[in-house]
Amino acid sequence: MSAPPIAPSSPEAGTKKAKKNVKAVSRQQLSFGQRLRRDWPLLLMCLPAMLLLLVFHYVPALGNVIAFQDYNPFVGDDPFEAFLYSEWIGFGNFEYLFKNPAFWDSVLTTLSITAFQLVFYFPVPILLAILLNSIMSPKIRSLVQSVVYLPHFFSWVLVVSLFQMMLGGAGLIAQTIRQAGYTPPDIMTNPDTFIFLVTSEAIWKDAGWGMIVFLAALAAIDPSLYEAAAADGAGRWRRMWHITLPGLRSVIILLLILRLGDALNVGFEQFVLQREMVGREAAEVLDTYVYYQGIAVQQWGVGAAAGLFKAVIGILLIVGANKLAHRFGEQGIYSKS
Repeated sequence: MSAPPIAPSSPEAGTKKAKKNVKAVSRQQLSFGQRLRRDWPLLLMCLPAMLLLLVFHYVPALGNVIAFQDYNPFVGDDPFEAFLYSEWIGFGNFEYLFKNPAFWDSVLTTLSITAFQLVFYFPVPILLAILLNSIMSPKIRSLVQSVVYLPHFFSWVLVVSLFQMMLGGAGLIAQTIRQAGYTPPDIMTNPDTFIFLVTSEAIWKDAGWGMIVFLAALAAIDPSLYEAAAADGAGRWRRMWHITLPGLRSVIILLLILRLGDALNVGFEQFVLQREMVGREAAEVLDTYVYYQGIAVQQWGVGAAAGLFKAVIGILLIVGANKLAHRFGEQGIYSKS
């Protein structure tokens, strides 16, 4: 009696078998020593960055303990003894902050500027990247890109000085308007338009630098998608809506989450340089409040409490925004566990 014929293995069966083999291999966890021998070149390469983070970020974070002290740096013979001998007051510094109207005014000003820049500044690098990516000539594209992100390397002192020379009362535009017989508008010293001024300065300085990330994301989009869409009759706007923007979505969400986590940090130097021109009510953000109400008057504990408050709020905003990104099917800054 002849043996029954062997049924040929189907592709689906082969795929299932391969998946089982992968799962079996993934279950075989390597020991710590084996992983160390395998990954030591990568760890050695990351060591300088880890040391920088340790020295300049994690070690200074221990100084947040003075937020719960009436810290006096002149007690004892060294900073360590000042930590030990300063009086512990618990949440006294936070109580002082939360009862101070100037603190809440600075928080409200910071959040207002952040919300305004999310609407009018955050989309600018995206638009610049899309426009620059549409330029066919590589030489022109490289030239425009270099010119646009060059202001990022200017200091805020130089940026504010340039705006003062152009838009100030004795600036070029004001003089031109006066020669024409009109009264120039008050731009640099007007508290009501200060939020527009600082946003314009930020766009001019950093929009080109932020564009680089989106250009890298655009370079990762398969050009054949555009060719297929053009062959199907899709115009430029349809290709941008159905190919370009979906290709940038993950990067946009990632940077938006990071920006929300940095909502209470709109910068220090830009605002402290223009604070006297427009007044404290318009330019007092949380960072300048920490300086003027904490460091300048030697209330070290109050300044540390304000900084710790800002860090906690930033962490909560990052975690909340990341969970919202997971609900929309995006990975965010870390994957869902």
